[in-house]
Amino acid sequence: MNRNAIVRFASPLLAFGLTFGMLHAQAPTAAPGTTSSDSPEIRELQKVEDSWSSALNQRDQYGLELVLSPLFVNVSSNGDVTTRNQQVVSLINDSDKTAATDMHVVTVRLLGDVAVANGTYSFTHRVNGKELVEKSIFTHVFQRQHGNWVCLNAQRTLLKEEAPGKAAKSKSKSDSKAELPFHIPLFSKGDKNNGPTTPDSPKQ
Repeated sequence: MNRNAIVRFASPLLAFGLTFGMLHAQAPTAAPGTTSSDSPEIRELQKVEDSWSSALNQRDQYGLELVLSPLFVNVSSNGDVTTRNQQVVSLINDSDKTAATDMHVVTVRLLGDVAVANGTYSFTHRVNGKELVEKSIFTHVFQRQHGNWVCLNAQRTLLKEEAPGKAAKSKSKSDSKAELPFHIPLFSKGDKNNGPTTPDSPKQ
């Protein structure tokens, strides 16, 4: 085979290889360790979040201590930073016995014995005798200890706060057209259920 024949034979293969490489490089890839919407990891972490919500709603000090690490740090939507002990004391001293929390996991990223959960958060409470509902997104960092997940760090971002059944008077963050990091069914357009679904931590 002469040199010209080799060039004619190799050129199509080279072009195919370059095209395949470009398509492969442009193909979207999932973030490493990110779980699907119905993965065992999400179901497992949702059980922990349910136990957390239940402890808050039932004013259960022992239940709250079981899901929060002794090293727990919480950053609320208004920037307050509290420890596990402060969360427990706040739960005991909270005068609003109707406060209710509901948390739903949307994504989970696993890093060995550490899990980062993102999701939606609803907190119903009373301010000056008026019932309000906070709707937020959260990031919770968990560590597996002795076979159980405990939360090391929590941070919440407020999307809106309004009275149940009434539109917010001021323009809320949820009105923004900016793309959210993940889809939030709880706050989707046309959702008429603005009432409580279950409570939130007094210091969240």
